[in-house]
Amino acid sequence: MNDRPEWFAPNSHGYGTGLPISWQGWVLLIGYLLIVLVGAAWLAPLSMIAYVALSATLTIAFVLIAKKTTRGGWRWRWGEDE
Repeated sequence: MNDRPEWFAPNSHGYGTGLPISWQGWVLLIGYLLIVLVGAAWLAPLSMIAYVALSATLTIAFVLIAKKTTRGGWRWRWGEDE
């Protein structure tokens, strides 16, 4: 049994994660999108470099959390049933 939290379902084809399967995953996804969009509206007109840095940092954090919390981990999948 895996002790890691399962917030996201794995992709059925390819590598990576699919949609959230728990409320924690949905909160993470919606929070990420809101911060990036609010940052675009507020920070981008002031400094594009700061906005890109914020977006890149948030995206890296989001991907690492999604990778750690995907059911079954990230690996290449060919669409077979598991």
